[in-house]
Order: sequence, then structure tokens, then C-alpha cells
Amino acid sequence: MAPPSHRRLGFSRRAQYGLFLGYVIAVAGVLCGLALVIMARFDPKGFTILRGAVLEITAPVAEVGRAGVRAVRSANDAVYAYFRAGSQNAALTAELKAARSRLIHARAIERENARLKQLLHVAETPPAPIAVTRIIGSTGSNSQRLATLAAGSADGVHSGQPVRGPEGLIGRVTGVGFNFSYVLLITDSASTTPIVLARNGIAALATGTGDGRLELRPLIAGATPFRRGDLIVTSGAGGIYPPNIPVGVVVSTNRDTAIARPLADPSRVDYAMVQPVWHAPAARLSVSAPQPRAP
Repeated sequence: MAPPSHRRLGFSRRAQYGLFLGYVIAVAGVLCGLALVIMARFDPKGFTILRGAVLEITAPVAEVGRAGVRAVRSANDAVYAYFRAGSQNAALTAELKAARSRLIHARAIERENARLKQLLHVAETPPAPIAVTRIIGSTGSNSQRLATLAAGSADGVHSGQPVRGPEGLIGRVTGVGFNFSYVLLITDSASTTPIVLARNGIAALATGTGDGRLELRPLIAGATPFRRGDLIVTSGAGGIYPPNIPVGVVVSTNRDTAIARPLADPSRVDYAMVQPVWHAPAARLSVSAPQPRAP
């Protein structure tokens, strides 16, 4: 009689080996995870070195994966923009009319500033960037908001240097490897950025909320000076960030505070620029000594 066509799992040696191998891989993964947790708890320095070594190896792979994600996201944005093109046309036309009047006013102010700077002999030369590099990773839901740059100590990057993108400020460098560096984002709860309102120049502080937004607090107690839609820029105070870098836009206001949305999103930015630490130029006053009168 012919043997039955259906056999139980126990009769297949290949299936037994596969099941055993799966158990071995699962147990090994659990043990490795426990070892990493214990190492991070009792040996943070060694864990940081191990993480840096893994990042050195996986940085090229992460960059390739990020390129694929950007391609998929660009396709989705193109489809979304196609369906919203009609509704946005009228709003953009109205904004263009309002922007023309603001542009004329801004050009008048620019000419006046140029005339005053010539009178005061003030020359502003923006500092040359340290490095222009790719963003190869960013944390979107971690307890600490970080981004990873494909530039490190070999490119002249050091801890404390500000990092910005085309749209605005991203954060500052907090950790440096040989060919990579970590950036603490301005949306992290441990990050505080001195800012001013572009509308009236009132100084304030922007603190990250940890969920991708910024909490704004004025330096002078009283009624909140913020309005919805206000643009905030860096003030240059504190000796880290250069002045007049766009930071975010106010989206809601409370009694004493306001919430802003940052302009630069590391998950959508391809390139970032590392700048030197800002040092405010010292004011120089030249007083001419009185000339003695002729007898």
C-alpha cells in the first residue's frame, strides 16, 4: 500500500531543524537585547562607543534607505498636491497680493538700514560654514530628539556648533564621531533657544516640548506678545546661534505662553549646514582726544 501523502511535522527532519533554528535565533535575540539593556544601564560609556561603532558601519546603508523613503514621500506629496491644487490657488492669490505690499515696505526698510550702516561704518560678514552634509537619520518618537549628520571630526565638526537647514534652525551638535555627529533638535525638551519676534523684535525663549513643537515664553512678564502666524527668529543672545535664523511660526497662543511649529523638519530635510559658534562682535568706540589750542 502506498504511504500517506500527508505527514505530521514530527516526521519531517527538515521542519524540525527549521523550528529548532528559529528557537535558537529567538533566544539569541532576547539575550542580546538583555545584554544591551544591562550595558546601557551600568556602562553608558561603553554602550555609547558600541553604538558609535554600529553607526559607523550602518551609515551608508541608512543613507540608501533614506533615499528610498524620500522617493516614496515625494510621490505621495505629488499626488496630494495635485488634488489640492484647485483649493490652494485662490488662497495663494490672496497671499500674493498681501505679500507685494509687505515686500515694498521691506525694501524701503532695507534701503534705510543700508544707509544707516554706511553712516556707522558697520560691515557684516556672515561666517563661512564648517560643513554642508546630509542628514542620514532622525528620531521622531524617542525620548530624546536627535538627528544624525554624515560629517564628524574629520570634517571639522565639534560639539556645540549650530546646525541649520534651508528652511531654518535645526539644533546644535552634541556628539561627534569620526565621520558622523549627533544633533540635539530644537524641539527636544532639553533645548532652549533665544529668539525674537520678527514683527516687533520682542525677545523670548523657545523651549522644545518633545513632541515636535516649541513653547514660547516672553522674557518680560505680562500679556503675551505673540500672535498666531508670527515668525520667530534667533536673537543671537547666548553665544551659540547666529542672529536672524528662522526658527518657527506661532500656531496657537495662551495667556502667558505660545506654541510654535518649527520651520525645519529633519525628516524632510536632505542637507544641513554646520556653522561656527556665534560670538557677538564687541562694540568699538573711538573717542578722539581733544587737540590743544594754539596760544
